Amino acid sequence: MKKFGNIDVLVLSTVNAPYRVKLDAAALVGYLNEPATMRSAAGPMSSFFYDVVVELQREFARAHGIAPEKLEEAARQFDAWSGMTWPGHRSE
Repeated sequence: MKKFGNIDVLVLSTVNAPYRVKLDAAALVGYLNEPATMRSAAGPMSSFFYDVVVELQREFARAHGIAPEKLEEAARQFDAWSGMTWPGHRSE
C-alpha cells in the first residue's frame, strides 16, 4: 500500500458514507483539480469540505500532488456555490 493509502481510506470513508454512488481517490482528486466539475458530485464534495477534518483534507491533497492553493481555490468555489464556509479558511 502506498504511504497515503490510510489517508485515502479515512477521507473516502467519510466522503462516501451517506451516498449510494461512491467516489474513489482518483475521482476526488479530479474534482479538486477541476473545481468547475464538483457540482456533479455535490454530496460527496460537501462531505469532503465540511465533514473531513481540514488537516486530513490538506494531507490528502498533498499526497495526491494538489497544491495548497488549488485546494483552497476549490473550497472557495464550492463555498460560493453551496453557501457554506470551508473551515480551512478559518485555520489558515
